[in-house]
Amino acid sequence: MHEMALSSAVAATVEKHAKGRPVKVVNLTIGKLRQVVPDSLLFYFDIVTRDTLMQGAQLKIEIVPARLHCTGCGERWEPDFPTFRCPACVTGVVEVLSGEEFQVESIEVEEDEVCTAPK
Repeated sequence: MHEMALSSAVAATVEKHAKGRPVKVVNLTIGKLRQVVPDSLLFYFDIVTRDTLMQGAQLKIEIVPARLHCTGCGERWEPDFPTFRCPACVTGVVEVLSGEEFQVESIEVEEDEVCTAPK
């Protein structure tokens, strides 16, 4: 059900920026640490956008890998599973470099075609 709330938030953001224009594509970035199931998000996005200017819009999802950094030894790595212990020194403070993203990167909307034919 978490994905339904996220889909609703994405739809609200897109609606605000579409300014009444039909939406064709929504490009979304999701970090691996966000614990979002992409197929579930796609399913709920189709539901929450029914009968809106986003109905039928394609939701494109880019998954950003988790990248961690040990402030003790400087090691950087992509964990296979959520562990926050440095594999090199097993001590130090680990900070997240990427993987927590959840944002609408861009949207593609239908524009009114301007007639350029001579009158």
